[in-house]
Amino acid sequence: MPRTRLDLDRIHAARQVIDPVFLDTPMYRCDALGRQLGCTVSIKLETANPVRSFKARGAELVASGLAGQGRTDVVCASAGNLGLALSWSGRHRGLDVTVVASRSAPVAKLDRIRALGSALELVDGDFEAARERAARVARRRRARLVEDSLDVETCEGAATIGVELVGGVPDFDTVLLSLGGGALASGVGYVLKALAPGVEVICVQPAGASAMTRSWHERRVVTTESVDTIADGVAGRLPIPAVLADLVTVVDDAVLVRESSIVAGMRLLLEHPGLIVEPSAALGVAAVLEDRDRFAGRHVVTVVCGSNVDLGAYRRWVHR
Repeated sequence: MPRTRLDLDRIHAARQVIDPVFLDTPMYRCDALGRQLGCTVSIKLETANPVRSFKARGAELVASGLAGQGRTDVVCASAGNLGLALSWSGRHRGLDVTVVASRSAPVAKLDRIRALGSALELVDGDFEAARERAARVARRRRARLVEDSLDVETCEGAATIGVELVGGVPDFDTVLLSLGGGALASGVGYVLKALAPGVEVICVQPAGASAMTRSWHERRVVTTESVDTIADGVAGRLPIPAVLADLVTVVDDAVLVRESSIVAGMRLLLEHPGLIVEPSAALGVAAVLEDRDRFAGRHVVTVVCGSNVDLGAYRRWVHR
């Protein structure tokens, strides 16, 4: 069993807490996409739920725990998807949710957060500026601060995806996971190393937002001054040490991909399985496009992690 902050018994128990609407998301082999990429490709579709992203699983664990403690005032920083997920779960559990986000976050995500009734505070700067502001708001109000990837519930919620992969996809040997703060990669990676250790766990991040990948390779926290990527959901600059320690234990490799490959991946996911996805969800396909020889003959699972994208931007990227 890998030694991390995560616990397999808690992960199995999480499936009893998470609303079933977020569990057992579709998994299927996409032969048309596989022919384009030169390998067998299976898709885990984490967009087929009310908030259109995998973040719902962790948000459900957080919200359930807070409701059980009688705590109702909750604050989080978000690039969009965590705030949307926590807003959905909080609304169903009587929580007062405040989301702090960058003004540059996708309008579609911000509009959906507002529609769910959460308070939304926008800040200048990037996601790291939102993190700093959320921490100040939580301290002033004595509210619970939810920190994506640092709060182990967000990782263990994501880890339930790994349980479903092990039970549902036969004979896969590689899984490609989008890497941002690390909740998805550390959660799914932990389960696979515990239950299917022969599967290679590969994280994928944009070259324009490389902090966590560089940190993984150097085995120490490496920060960057800025980010430059369309994949807003994974555009962090300041890796969390505890999350990096988990990733080093359960991830086999971490790779960077170009923006052009991300767009090409989005286009392939539209053309073949017919999926409109946000850039972060196309990182796995982008990784295969950039290193076809590495994946030739393999059975690759890619987790399609989010589809909250501004359609205007999507059209410009995919149809240009």
